[in-house]
This record gives sequence, structure tokens and C-alpha cells, in this order.
Amino acid sequence: MEVGFGRGVGRKGNGMMRERMKTEEKMRWNTMTLEFESRPCNESFARVSAAAFLAQLNPTVEEVADVKTAISEAVTNAMIHGYRQEKGKIQMKCVLDLEEKVFQVTVKDTGVGIENVEKAMEPMFTTCPELERSGMGFSFMEAFMDDLEVESVLGQGTTVHMKKKLGTTSWIEQEE
Repeated sequence: MEVGFGRGVGRKGNGMMRERMKTEEKMRWNTMTLEFESRPCNESFARVSAAAFLAQLNPTVEEVADVKTAISEAVTNAMIHGYRQEKGKIQMKCVLDLEEKVFQVTVKDTGVGIENVEKAMEPMFTTCPELERSGMGFSFMEAFMDDLEVESVLGQGTTVHMKKKLGTTSWIEQEE
């Protein structure tokens, strides 16, 4: 007979502790996936949904604004350049690392794709000058997020991966 108090005592307790540790590891991550039509009204839906999801990490107002701006640019690019303003589906997946306070987002379309990603990422480059596009979408994404990766295949679409670590601004910078 084994005698003890609380969790983690005896064989049965050790099993419970292992299960608790597995549960805690699973609880480190949280994910959200949305799929929506490439309608202009859904750009704000994507921004606000991501911001609400991000709230779990207790971000600063500036961090929320950065993420919303980057997502807005990625979704708008999918609508205008990926689908050429035609109907299509956009998928947005958000992942939170609750322990490390990292927000990751992937915005994916199955549109026309990008012929030259490196060129497309240059400031002021646009494939739609007739629509008075500034060509700054990728530049803004790069400026507001810590990491940006773009994958694209002609005729199959584009996937934009972005990452931001929260809480990296010092308290002195926050006061200014």
C-alpha cells in the first residue's frame, strides 16, 4: 500500500502527473483558422478577428496595431493581386505560443501566384498601377512584423507567413 498526499504520489499519481504535463504542453499553443471570401468587407473581419485572438497574450496597443496593419496588407494583396478582384477564398491561420508570447499568422490564397517574389517585395513595386496601388504591402508587413516569408507558385497561389514576438519593447520606449 502506498500512502501520500496530493498529486504525484504513488504509481497512479505519477501517471496523473504525466497526463497533466502533456496537457500543459498542449495548452502552450492555441490556433485559429478562418476561411473567407475575397470581398473587401472581409479585410476588416480578418484584422479584427486576429486582434481578438491576439488579446490572449495581453499585447500593447502598438503591437495590436502592427499585427492588424500587417494582416490588412496580406489580405488586401490576396484580394487585389492574387484573385485580381475576382471571387476566391482566403485562408488565415493564427497560432499563439502562450509561453514565449509569439504570434504567427499565415494568409493563403489559391489565386494567380507571384511570378517573381523577390521583385514583388521591393518597395513601390505593384502589378496593378492602374488601381493606384502604392506597392508598399510587403514593406509594411516586413516593418510591422519580426519575420516575413512569402511562398508562391504561378497558377496555384501565394502563402504569406508572418511572426511577431510580443513584449520586446522596453518600458523606456513605451513611455516615450
